Amino acid sequence: MAESEFVYVTYIRSTPEKVWQALTEPEFTRRFWVGTVQECDWKVGSPWKMMAPDGRVADAGEVLEIDRPRRLVVSWQNHLFPEATAEGFSRMSYDLEAMGGTVKLTITHTMEKKDSALIKKVSGGWPYLLASLKSLLETGNALEGSDRWPEGI
Repeated sequence: MAESEFVYVTYIRSTPEKVWQALTEPEFTRRFWVGTVQECDWKVGSPWKMMAPDGRVADAGEVLEIDRPRRLVVSWQNHLFPEATAEGFSRMSYDLEAMGGTVKLTITHTMEKKDSALIKKVSGGWPYLLASLKSLLETGNALEGSDRWPEGI
């Protein structure tokens, strides 16, 4: 069982396919995920990288599970903050459930370390990113500023 865990659930007026596309394809992620893109071929065992707009690797890991468009699990190591990098790999999962014209999206991010610095950081970031994703898919516009990398990082 994880020592540190962050779980967030949101409901998006969309389809699982569109939410999946927004979570995995660079042309979508850069619009709501502070200008980042993910590099991956989305197969079990494949390397996964989240690239900052300036070319740095922000986060990286490996695809652990994939059941398109219902579930994606990756190992995740942060490469921007030394205290988070030192903790090693966490585990992040997306679970998508169709509910009529709505998708229930559950993010679970866990770390096998008590009081994880990474989990503290992602617990502040995920709600904003997911609100921006929801806005993008429901209105066509992400939240203002969510398409730009934060200053000082």
